[in-house]
Amino acid sequence: MSEGIRIAAVADVDPADAMLVEAATVGTSDDVALFRDDDGTFYALDDTCSHEEASLSDGWIEAGEVECPLHAARFCLRTGAALCLPATRPVGTHRVEVRGEDVYLFPGEPTPA
Repeated sequence: MSEGIRIAAVADVDPADAMLVEAATVGTSDDVALFRDDDGTFYALDDTCSHEEASLSDGWIEAGEVECPLHAARFCLRTGAALCLPATRPVGTHRVEVRGEDVYLFPGEPTPA
């Protein structure tokens, strides 16, 4: 298990907002969207909607879900599951850890159940 990659300070992402982390920065095949839910919890998902080419980091975040800005598909921030049509496939998750005031990403390591 890696020690993770520091990708942000907690203060860099407001509640109910997201930040795009480029694939080249973290060594993934897709960009990663770092979300801070409205309750302050951090999550990370593959950034590209599984329905069509749209950036989930540009979506709307509320109550543990992100809504794709293109066709309104919704995904669970914790599991990556597609919650409604038109998306039918989940998006990948990445484990996130907050250490003090820093947010660390564990690319390719799914969020624990």
